[in-house]
Amino acid sequence: MTTTEPITVEPKADNGEFWLIVAECFGTEVPTFQGEGPSCGDPALFIRLSRCNLTCAKCDTKYTWDWSQFDPRKESTKRSVADLVAWAASSPVELVVITGGEPLIQQARLVPLMQRLIAAGKRVEFETNGTIAPAPELVADGVRFNVSPKLASFGVKETKSIVPAALEAFVSSGRAAFKFVASTVADLDRITELADAHRLAPVWVMPEGTTPEVITATTRVLADAVAARHWHFTTRLHVLAFADARGR
Repeated sequence: MTTTEPITVEPKADNGEFWLIVAECFGTEVPTFQGEGPSCGDPALFIRLSRCNLTCAKCDTKYTWDWSQFDPRKESTKRSVADLVAWAASSPVELVVITGGEPLIQQARLVPLMQRLIAAGKRVEFETNGTIAPAPELVADGVRFNVSPKLASFGVKETKSIVPAALEAFVSSGRAAFKFVASTVADLDRITELADAHRLAPVWVMPEGTTPEVITATTRVLADAVAARHWHFTTRLHVLAFADARGR
């Protein structure tokens, strides 16, 4: 079974604390950077949540949802909001990236997490596939959304991965950037269609690849066409710097 299982974790612990299903947290003991998008190169902490509502063939974090390859009992754990905030507050790094999987599956529990992180002086970026509209409470000062709609070339049906109402909500938030993974100029043509149809801006393009060699080659395939469209271009810094090591 490769589809994500329902979220069954209880919403609150006995002490009233909210829980989240977490795949991993990193960036405190071994520092790292945001590797993609508008904040590429910024020092960052990462809270990677488990579970996803898509099953993309080219996903590079299948350990958050593909239970045909991974054991969810080994790949995820329940952590309280208080625990996650204390973990983030232990570091002077300002940026906390909440990613997945698809983090907005658990967004009711993300509201108190975001609010406490902001109160602790952090700023928050959510990395989302753009299929679930953000709760109004998440659209707050100190919050940004890196929305990454998945193209059919990424190994998913666009009838599932492109949700116009959700994209409209992100556009209306005024707090979103739209980051597309691409490997060919044909992908850029499809991005143009989606950006025009749904008024997506700003558009960021990221070359597909999990090795420096592939990223470099794909960057060269795409660079002129991205520049001609006056879009932003981002690399995958964590792959170039850390060879796509997990937890970096």
